[in-house]
Amino acid sequence: MNAMSAVRSSDSSSLPECQSVAAEMSALMAELYPICRSITGDGLRQSLRILQRVVPMELHEVASGTQVFDWIVPDEWNVRDAYVKNAGGEKVIDFQASNLHLLNYSVPIHQTMSLAQLVPHLYSLSAQPDWIPYRTSYYNRDWGFCVSHRTLQSLPDSEYEVYIDSSLEPGYMTYGEYCLSGETRDEVLISCHCCHPSLANDNLSGMVVAAMLAQQLSQRPRRLTYRFLFIPGTIGSITWLALNEPQITNIKHGLVVTCVGDPGKFTYKKSRSGNAEIDRAVKLILAHLGQEYEIVDFSPYGYDERQYCSLGFNLPVGSLTRTPNGRYPEYHTSADNLDLVQPDSLEQSLRTYLAVLDVLENNKTYTNTNPKCEPQLGRRGLYTAIGGGSDAPTRQMALLWVLNMSDGQHSLVDIAERSGLAFGHIAEAASALLGADLLREQMDGSVAEQPR
Repeated sequence: MNAMSAVRSSDSSSLPECQSVAAEMSALMAELYPICRSITGDGLRQSLRILQRVVPMELHEVASGTQVFDWIVPDEWNVRDAYVKNAGGEKVIDFQASNLHLLNYSVPIHQTMSLAQLVPHLYSLSAQPDWIPYRTSYYNRDWGFCVSHRTLQSLPDSEYEVYIDSSLEPGYMTYGEYCLSGETRDEVLISCHCCHPSLANDNLSGMVVAAMLAQQLSQRPRRLTYRFLFIPGTIGSITWLALNEPQITNIKHGLVVTCVGDPGKFTYKKSRSGNAEIDRAVKLILAHLGQEYEIVDFSPYGYDERQYCSLGFNLPVGSLTRTPNGRYPEYHTSADNLDLVQPDSLEQSLRTYLAVLDVLENNKTYTNTNPKCEPQLGRRGLYTAIGGGSDAPTRQMALLWVLNMSDGQHSLVDIAERSGLAFGHIAEAASALLGADLLREQMDGSVAEQPR
């Protein structure tokens, strides 16, 4: 059973839409991949403006020096060129060949030095001698270059010209925000970081899946309101939380989108509470994918979920990835390139996110209007109304489970968990029973967290 049929088995209209955007997502990644992004600067702005073609997000600029809780928005960093030349004038390290070659946030320098003076500023991976590592120096003014270990070992003891044409001065940090209003003010927060240069899975995949997710949702009726954040990692979420504290109470569910393009199994990192509605919704969908998956407990390490789930906010925000950060060998290296990300993985990630959100959209609480014994479903045409075929017994059981547990206290998620049936079958049964006046919706039936 695929992700969409796990939610709404009678409606596969979303599946072709998702399939049609796989090529678009891949093309968008290819366009974004060469850009030198960071937590500030023109590369970040350029990337967000490209995404604006898909998502009509508003761009916000926050001035350097702005106090955001215990942090300060840093100076803006931009780079035009950087290289290391040997004594013969040959570029042995070249920013133009790969923007990963430059230590992100390097200060400007133009100096001739010995190999002994240069080596402390070079970063490599001895275990992966052909890959360039990704390193940063956001909050410590320094300079450096990242190289393959093979290149490092090949450098002769000689003089080298070191050139970094960069600027680090007061400016702005940019982030994108897009809000899709629904019937209620209850919000789903979708957040992705946009600060990594030339790293395809971490996190270009998250950027394009989040953008396409927003596009798909904009074309559908919505009970919930959706807020999309395209932000630099850590400082972006901290800044947004600091500047938007009054409206944070509207956030009822959230997901951090990252590492969703590799071919690995899905992994879900739960929210801090561990049993929020978003945690339960993701688990229901993954359980009916027919594929291996993993669910891990919250940890205050990782991506921006650790800010949203910090003690002072404790928002119900989890992170749905494929292979998590640090658990695939290409992570934070030049091997995290466009070849690592598969179009079908992007497509399935998008479908799975849509399926999870469909659970949130359709998770309601009902009261059985005919609670004394089973109503005669056949007389009302309900057995045939929900279809026949090989899954007819499952659909019939869904009707019985919904009738039995609709006491005004149990939501459809509760029923799906108790019955072991896909949420789509439960939601479909509830819709049929509602149409036959056998259910009444509890308008105040918000779903509380269940005891662990």
